[in-house]
Parts: sequence; C-alpha cells; structure tokens
Amino acid sequence: MAAKILDGKALAKEIHAELAQEVEQFVAASSVTPCLAAVLVGEDPASQVYVRNKERACGKVGIRSQLHRLPDTTSQSELLGLISELNRDRSVHGILVQLPLPDGLDDQPVLDAIDPLKDVDAFHPENVGLLSQGRPRYLPCTPHGVQRLLYRNEVKTSGKHLVVIGRSEIVGKPVASMFAQRNSLYGSDYANATVTICHSRTADLPSITRQADVLVAAIGIARYVTADMVKPGAAVIDVGINRTDDGLAGDVDYDAVSEVASSITPVPGGVGPLTVAMLLVNTLRAAQRQSSS
Repeated sequence: MAAKILDGKALAKEIHAELAQEVEQFVAASSVTPCLAAVLVGEDPASQVYVRNKERACGKVGIRSQLHRLPDTTSQSELLGLISELNRDRSVHGILVQLPLPDGLDDQPVLDAIDPLKDVDAFHPENVGLLSQGRPRYLPCTPHGVQRLLYRNEVKTSGKHLVVIGRSEIVGKPVASMFAQRNSLYGSDYANATVTICHSRTADLPSITRQADVLVAAIGIARYVTADMVKPGAAVIDVGINRTDDGLAGDVDYDAVSEVASSITPVPGGVGPLTVAMLLVNTLRAAQRQSSS
C-alpha cells in the first residue's frame, strides 16, 4: 500500500491562518508590528527565490518585512556593519541572513554577530546552547517544521528509533537534539526518541537506516535514500531540495520509498513550506519578547 503523504503545504496554510490572528491581536494590544529583516548578499537564484517566498509569507500574516540587498563584492566588515545596525534598530525584531554567502565571506562570524534575541533562525551559539539544554528560546525553523508535521499527523517518536542522515548545524544536529529531549512543545510523545546521526563516514549506512522508525533525510543528494534503505512501515521525512535536470527532487527516491514507508513527505510541498511558517512564528515570538523587555 502506498504511503500516506504528509502534506506540509496544507499544514503551513493552517499555521498562517492561526498566526495572522495572533499577530493581529499582538499589534492591537502593543501597537508594535513584528518586523523581519532579511539580508541577501549576491545574486544566487535559489536564495532570491527563498527570500521572495519569505517576504510573501510575512505579508500574509501581517508581519512587516525588510530586504537588504548587498552586492557579491560586499566585504566582511560591511556585512557585519549592517548586522550591527539591524541589532540596534528597535523596529526590527528578527534578522535573517540568507545562506550560503558568496565566496570570500565567512558565515559563522556573521551569524554570531546577530543579537540572540533577534536570531529567528536559532543559529546563534547562545540559542543553540539553550536548545541543547531543553529550554529553547526559539526552535530552529526546519527541525521545528519536522516536529510540527509529525505532531499534526500523530506520528509519535517517544520510544522510537529516529535516524537522521546528515549532521549539519541547520538540520541534522538540531533535529537530533530536539527529538532526544524529554519533552517538546507538543508533549512528550513527540520527543523521547532514541536518536542516531549518520553522515558521510558512517559505515554500512543502510544497515542503520533500516532500523529507523522515523527516518529524516537531510544529506543534500538527490534521491539518495532508496527503498532498500527503509524499514517497512517507517515514517520518512525528506528535508532535501535538489535541483536536477528533471526539476526539484528530494533526498529520497520518492516513488520507490512510497511503496515501503507508512508515511512520507513530498518534495516540494513537504517540509519546505513549514520552514517558512516556523520562521514567522519565531519572528512573532521575538517581537513579543522584545516588546515586554
């Protein structure tokens, strides 16, 4: 039987509707409009699409957005100067630096320079540390989208084996941290997993992925996860977005794996829309924190 499709696009629409009401109530009570400032350096086509999607999503829920475009000749000091200005701007509540940065720019000092209260991507070391301790200020957007999608579809992780393919700071590591915690925003049923992180040097990777009750693919290689790597009845979450000659493809061989898994996310329309939705949630939370301080 074909796997159940975990529809992230539909869930994102629900979140947008809920968030629009919450933003409206916050603005009415505080006279503060949440504002997200995005910084785009260079002319990377994919990055331009991502930023445009985030701008549109902000408009749908009543969040004000700024876009700061910088040429690919921008120096490290110039970029850090802009971050400093945005940190001081009290009308800006969230700061997003679109990655990857052009060659010659080091992203880590830039991400470290963002005020942790305005770090709506949750990449700052302070926010990463709080997450690892189980007391997050903001949840990282893509991992939070994964967790929300599992909650919406009642795919519980407590006592289950969750395997993550990929150890990035954006997805792999925070996914592992979140699901290994004792609790979550959605209760203990959507945490408490036994977590394994796999990566490029993992020996006999298929033998490990076949143990997964929940498999999260975030390796950045089109159709890398094949049907023989998946345990029958597993939930498969595909975080990958790869541009191929045939169009967009995930990290999972969708057609083949759909015949083995119990549930699966499509690409596009799975985790991607939820990443943006959770960014908006964090922007509102940032505005609430800053307006009360």
